Amino acid sequence: MKTTRKFHAILFIVIMSFMVVQGGYAQGTAGSDKDASVHSLYSGLGYSNNMIYMGSNLSQDKPLYTGSLTYGYKDQLFATVSVNHLAAYDPVISFSAFTLSYSRDLNNWFDVSLDLSRYQVNSELSDTLFNNFFYGSIALGADWKILYTNLSIGGVFSEGSGAYFQLRNSRYFETSRIMNNRIFFSFDPFVNLLAGTLTKTVTPDGTIIGVSEPFKSSKSGSGQHSSSSSTDYFSLMEIDFGLPVGINSDRVTIEAEPGYIMPAYSGSEAEGTEGFTFFLSIYFTIFK
Repeated sequence: MKTTRKFHAILFIVIMSFMVVQGGYAQGTAGSDKDASVHSLYSGLGYSNNMIYMGSNLSQDKPLYTGSLTYGYKDQLFATVSVNHLAAYDPVISFSAFTLSYSRDLNNWFDVSLDLSRYQVNSELSDTLFNNFFYGSIALGADWKILYTNLSIGGVFSEGSGAYFQLRNSRYFETSRIMNNRIFFSFDPFVNLLAGTLTKTVTPDGTIIGVSEPFKSSKSGSGQHSSSSSTDYFSLMEIDFGLPVGINSDRVTIEAEPGYIMPAYSGSEAEGTEGFTFFLSIYFTIFK
């Protein structure tokens, strides 16, 4: 437990320090290129048939609706605010998310990105959905020309804690522009592996394998067994497949992403996360 807390403390400090340093650097060099637009603003609307986050089915197989606003600085530093409605619950705003992210190309082959998010749940759902929590991650991307690989190391900062590793391989390509050079189509098929903390609980009736959810409210747990014993261990959690397809113009991007999630473990918790997923998003460039 002390080792896990130390890992998250170090991760949190590294992310915040890196963002502050890079943000100051970007601000200090903003006037070097007056012809370039350093500020941008985007809005977005999204729909998903289900919300599965870090191995947990949060929307109970019902839709998720999202609205977002993103400010960008020099296409490297971004701040995003989003509001989300889960159809499984009554409140119009189920939870909000605030994200600060930074990305930079190191060279033609490698890039680095950092992000820190705050998830704020509606107080009416704090006992049934999840606790308010921070999630921070550091990612390194490598472009092998025929394949793009992204390795992400992240952690949850909440009443509980958990470390996550993701390895994503994708291949982005796009078509030539059509309709007077205004529109093009993009494709980004991917395979993603998620590893994290699993909890093995042994009860008088047998063994239950479930995903530990450090951001979930302790009051939302069910099936408490006074004589049960639990052991946490790190393992592969799920494998995701997706095929994002986008229609792109200078001002608007429409993206549809069908996908499939395969749990890499067995147990009652895994049954709620397996299956087909579908995301539909539209993004507007307000100015750039």
